[in-house]
Amino acid sequence: MMRQPKIGSAQSSPTLPTPAQGVRWTTPIVETPGIVVLASWIWRLVRFLLTLPFRFPVMVACLAASAGTWWWLDWPGLAGLWGAAAVVSLLWWRTWPDSYRTCVTLRLLAWWRHLFVYKRHWQPVLVISGLAESYQERRYLPRIRRVRCNSWADYVRVSLVAGTSPADFEHRVTELAHGFAAPSCRVTVNGPRDITLEFPRHDTLAKPLDALPIPESPDLSALPVGKREDGTAWKLRLHGTHVLVVGVTGAGKGSVLWSAIRAMLPAIADGSAQVWGIDPKRMELAYGRELFARYADTGESAVQLLEHAVAQMQERAERYAGKQRSHAPTTADPFVVVVLDEVAFLTAYHPDRDVRKRSENAIATLTSQGRSVGFCVLAALQDPRKEVMNLRNLFPDKIALRLDEASQVDMVLGEGARERGAEAHLIDPALPGVAYVRLEASPSPVRVRAAFVSDDDITAMSEGYAVGPSSGGGVG
Repeated sequence: MMRQPKIGSAQSSPTLPTPAQGVRWTTPIVETPGIVVLASWIWRLVRFLLTLPFRFPVMVACLAASAGTWWWLDWPGLAGLWGAAAVVSLLWWRTWPDSYRTCVTLRLLAWWRHLFVYKRHWQPVLVISGLAESYQERRYLPRIRRVRCNSWADYVRVSLVAGTSPADFEHRVTELAHGFAAPSCRVTVNGPRDITLEFPRHDTLAKPLDALPIPESPDLSALPVGKREDGTAWKLRLHGTHVLVVGVTGAGKGSVLWSAIRAMLPAIADGSAQVWGIDPKRMELAYGRELFARYADTGESAVQLLEHAVAQMQERAERYAGKQRSHAPTTADPFVVVVLDEVAFLTAYHPDRDVRKRSENAIATLTSQGRSVGFCVLAALQDPRKEVMNLRNLFPDKIALRLDEASQVDMVLGEGARERGAEAHLIDPALPGVAYVRLEASPSPVRVRAAFVSDDDITAMSEGYAVGPSSGGGVG
């Protein structure tokens, strides 16, 4: 007789086989014969010894010379050899320090960091950050191919595991930077399954930059305005593009604007370039208004200036139609830079709806049609939200200074910029002028710092390069 379950007891259904359930196969475990393991070890040792002279020629040559000298001349000969090598090394270091640093110091540093920084911590960092792959109960890691050092950063060349992509590393740049104790990390794609990880060893932009010297013959497509993280000059392109600068109050927007104007001064003086300024706050650009061919500081006058720029741009385009496709700065057709400080005042905050609409239409027309005929818009903004500034995509080149929120980074620099290392929301407030730049031709953001142009510098610029009546200037 079948027993009845007690009242209140838990009911359990019997386990029945499911007809549709597939059969799961497990990987068989086969013991490798000892002779095969021994042969594998011997083959690896032979391959290592055969490739050693090609991988480390200097080290092998030094060891071979030392062993030969000791064999033939015993210890006195070996001591003389190393003494002579020390004297030659000292003379090389004192006579050609740059060459010695490149050929000796940085190579030794790369060897040391390869062994004791990256190779030592490679597996735990990649496993914890989720970059190790598993297949059939085996773990596969990307392989370090080479480590190269320069004066400020390490470059780790990596071979990816088949089936992975560089985007996997781009999404883990923060974990990689902290894992290897670096200020930041950036990923460069060299080719299929071949990337380079860039780890700065220290912050080269920590010290402020004074105003740069005024160039004798400025290149409007490469104006020196500051320094890049790799120590080279940061050159800003204005001719043939438009630039949007975004940052909170005190982030250093004025440093970018005034450094660009400062680098253009000789072109302004000879009449081949003009700067038109719009300064609703009357605090930033007003200090050097003598440098501007046209200037506006109210909503209505700013709209008139923008509409006048549109009219001149369209008149120039009509003359160029069918005759030339690009602009060359001349005194007859100068390169015009419209500098807009706090552009949100005209597009979102002005109380007059008609002023906001006319300003937005004029800016959209200039940024969509102006660069091929020699008109550039250099705009500064605090809040990058779309309801404040919905023309961000019309600016090919963008500069993100310190921002309030992480989401604003992608708003300014484009989707995926923060994953590629552009952490503008984490910039130290004590570092004004530090920014991330994303150019039209390159999706990878670059960390830079703009030079600081002081009030005394602006005063000297205004006294030496003020726009006169002969250059067609005037304050409007």
